[in-house]
Amino acid sequence: MIRERVQKLEEMYRLQERLNDDTNGPNWRDGVTKLGKVVNWKRCMVMESAELIDSFSWKHWKNVAGGIDIENIRIEMVDIWHFVMSYILRFHTPEEAAEISLEAMRESAVKLPAVWSESDNARIEELLAPFEDFMAIALVKSDDEVYRLELLEKFWECVDAVGMSFDELYRLYIGKNALNQFRQTHGYKEGTYIKVWNGREDNAVMQEILAKTPDITYEKLLEMLEGEYERVRG
Repeated sequence: MIRERVQKLEEMYRLQERLNDDTNGPNWRDGVTKLGKVVNWKRCMVMESAELIDSFSWKHWKNVAGGIDIENIRIEMVDIWHFVMSYILRFHTPEEAAEISLEAMRESAVKLPAVWSESDNARIEELLAPFEDFMAIALVKSDDEVYRLELLEKFWECVDAVGMSFDELYRLYIGKNALNQFRQTHGYKEGTYIKVWNGREDNAVMQEILAKTPDITYEKLLEMLEGEYERVRG
């Protein structure tokens, strides 16, 4: 099981490396894209964490009945994972990154409820704590080895708090990475890409494909996305 997990981690890191090479150019590890744009992976983590937190009804002046959008929280965790991996790859090969990531895996003392109840509104600060802790460490101005391990530990605590298994994170990451790669090759940066496919966002289409074929390969998923997109373009 450990070897299989390491292999899946290596695969994700290699896919992220390739996506960064394709979208940002060869110097992204030095903090700059091929267009001269500064790259700040930790700021990306912070902003995605804020979006995740907004999936909670934490605002005392709005939607006071409460609740959480657990599906969006899971998607945000995958988005955050893209940026965590990109940051770790600045300092490590995919093989090294996989080993460090496995070492850092931790469980969380906080677990999001499977079904939200009114009483959970009083626990909102407790339930948000893992994600705010992760955001806080992402803001620390450090890059040393101890810091990188702690960042990964906090990330895995968030994954566990959400109730995501490693295999679920892997499956959703593969899907989201394939979709990001698909977008880039179909004019996303140029503004020619169509994001809504016959009334559904491309992200929803990707998740439907994963739900129907959970063991789908990366290449087959790209092929199926291509087929769906061709129907949109007529």
